[in-house]
Amino acid sequence: MDNPSNHKPMRIWSPDGEKNETRPLSDEVPVVLEYNCVTFAVMMASPTDLVDYSYGFSLTEGIIEKPSDVIYAQIKDAPKGKVAAIEINAHAFHRLETYNRTLSGRTGCGLCGVEKLDQAIKPLDKVVSDTKISPATIHEAMQKLKSEQHLNKETGALHAAAFTDKDGNIIATREDIGRHNALDKLIGHLIRENINPADGFAMITSRCSFEMVQKCAIAGIPVIAAVSATTELARNLAEEAGISLATFVRKDGLNIVTDSENRIS
Repeated sequence: MDNPSNHKPMRIWSPDGEKNETRPLSDEVPVVLEYNCVTFAVMMASPTDLVDYSYGFSLTEGIIEKPSDVIYAQIKDAPKGKVAAIEINAHAFHRLETYNRTLSGRTGCGLCGVEKLDQAIKPLDKVVSDTKISPATIHEAMQKLKSEQHLNKETGALHAAAFTDKDGNIIATREDIGRHNALDKLIGHLIRENINPADGFAMITSRCSFEMVQKCAIAGIPVIAAVSATTELARNLAEEAGISLATFVRKDGLNIVTDSENRIS
């Protein structure tokens, strides 16, 4: 794993005075995603768990349908960043050829390179799951997440996405400068490790925009718990996909925004 932070000198001011200290800064680098030696996207990301990112991004962008569509994914060093060299099978490469998208993504970007509305807001299938989770379980799990954010603890600059089972046990956590990237890394980990996304819920340390709902719907995650707010579009897409959505999951409680499948009970 690459060093996710670098220590730099800075002046620290407070009402009690000023001092010089060395403190960590999170790293972010351009990551080139190449499929069968063809560049598809350049995304800004934290240089950790990039194989997971390759799988998750490929699934949520619709390039692959299942992990076996990837023959291999290899991370290579480049002069100013990283290259994710991904070899996909012929069926997946045909899907890629019809995509007609060249993407250059900023850290917080979820739609860079999209040229058509139907690429932005994709039709979503209903998520199939018998998962039932109590509000108390969601609330307690979110309180545990901070201790899982090891990189953010050092720098204070990274988002996290975590997958939690029905009992509130955190199975996996991924971090990144970009909230979309953190979720893609998590989804990539789930599909690589054959963890059933329908058997738990996702927690995100950010707002829940519609892209986050789309990613969870494509992956088959039935419940999203976000530490911050959502939007009307995200709420409507969650309803369409049968995803239960809880927001403002904080110490004082949570908001159940939509729960058409009665999964939060």
